[in-house]
Amino acid sequence: MSERRSSESGFPIKGVYTAADLPGELADRLGAPGEFPYTRGVYPTMYTSRPWTMRQYAGFGTATESNARYHQLLRAGTMGLSVAFDLPTQMGYDSDDPIAHGEVGKVGVAIDSIEDMRLLFDGIPLDKVSTSMTINAPGSVLLLLYQLVAEENGVAGGALNGTIQNDILKEYIARGTYIFPPKPSLRLVADTFAYCRKEVPKWNTISISGYHMAEAGATPAQEIAFTLANGVEYVRAALAAGLAVDDFAPRLSFFFVARTTLLEEVAKFRAARRIWARLMRDEFGAKDPKSMMLRFHTQTAGVQLTAQQPEVNLVRVAVQGLGAVLGGTQSLHTNSFDEAIALPTEKAARLALRTQQVLAYETDLTATVDPFAGSYVVEAMTAEIEAAATELMERVADHGSAVDAIEAGFQKREIEQSAYRIAQEIDSGERVVVGLNRFTLDEEEPYEPLRVDPTIEAAQAERLAKLRAERDNGAVERALAELRDAAEGSANVLYPMKEALRARATVGEVCGTLRAVWGTYRPSDRF
Repeated sequence: MSERRSSESGFPIKGVYTAADLPGELADRLGAPGEFPYTRGVYPTMYTSRPWTMRQYAGFGTATESNARYHQLLRAGTMGLSVAFDLPTQMGYDSDDPIAHGEVGKVGVAIDSIEDMRLLFDGIPLDKVSTSMTINAPGSVLLLLYQLVAEENGVAGGALNGTIQNDILKEYIARGTYIFPPKPSLRLVADTFAYCRKEVPKWNTISISGYHMAEAGATPAQEIAFTLANGVEYVRAALAAGLAVDDFAPRLSFFFVARTTLLEEVAKFRAARRIWARLMRDEFGAKDPKSMMLRFHTQTAGVQLTAQQPEVNLVRVAVQGLGAVLGGTQSLHTNSFDEAIALPTEKAARLALRTQQVLAYETDLTATVDPFAGSYVVEAMTAEIEAAATELMERVADHGSAVDAIEAGFQKREIEQSAYRIAQEIDSGERVVVGLNRFTLDEEEPYEPLRVDPTIEAAQAERLAKLRAERDNGAVERALAELRDAAEGSANVLYPMKEALRARATVGEVCGTLRAVWGTYRPSDRF
């Protein structure tokens, strides 16, 4: 067994918990399921009426290849799609841009124009599936392409369900796929809120993410503190843009990690709901209960997967998924066991989905709501994480705002210190990683990973050349000029952006137009 006796967030874990460890005013802290402060879950019946949405994150190579994987996942019983985009798409570059060389189709699907989006969702009923897109700086561009393809198939914006990640602030903290400086980026987020409220009302306009901060080394307390602090910044940006809190807050969603430290992860999710509910009610005056509900997607911890003895990752993922479900997630992606080596094979992706299906249909997890409520250890941990996260949020606020704290390097510095501590614990053996620093094999079994076709980049470049030769380039130039005018002024940029994409402007051309007006962020910039 592990010798560690402290939590990931740094507080001591007792060998035995008793009623004396329960926090005061427990009834007020708990509430009822579906009622403020939502500690026990955002819906009264949770999984007793239906299970969480089972998503599988997929996307690689060309749109056609990814489309085939989506159809496989839907046939296997997945309930929602989750799209991975390649790095050039995430950074707003076309596949034939010199800066994209060597990265096209590598970590996700390459989307250059509406033609790629048509192929990506060919034969998929967009009014029946829920689609999550992991895209941030150009999130509005990909959403509009999705909406345009849906319209071509007779599906109105009001029938679309899904999420764009659209969380730019965490990019400056932990991930790095930003394009524009923070102020225009926040404007783009607020414009997306306003656009979707009118045009795509059931769409989740942002998935405020702690996952990537956790993957960079954030503790559970840091993960929810910095994520919720970013959430506060987005709320303020929307309010400054003239939106009423109850008009946009019900469409906010969050994205967290699930680690193998099951008890602390359950406590983390419960604490996050409680903190957000009180923030929205007490600080922002929200009246709609949906504005106070912290709804979130969870992905199992990619950073905890090992390339050594990769089959052991199946066990890790099952434990992580269990923690997410016991913590009350609204949707879940379970990583494939081979993702520490390469993009998942079809069999590995199916096994990851089957893990969720076993949890949902072979266990009794869906029989009752919040089964840990009143648990000595979980209630004590929930209070500990709540206190630690609240203190960290106050330290962010001491800088003036989340953006000011990002500029000062506060969140990044705190996460880096945690990551360094974790690395030291693994190297010393204090933190056990099965198959890596204990219970190792002298010789690993061979494994054949999924290979991405190296000719994809050339094929995408040919498609782009054909697109530019066949489209009405005058119409594209006029549409991009209207987008530029909107970006220079105060109009909502999504309306002219949609028309440019309809005219077959590329993702790179749209983002390049905005770059010319708003500039490109560099880490050394002041803002």
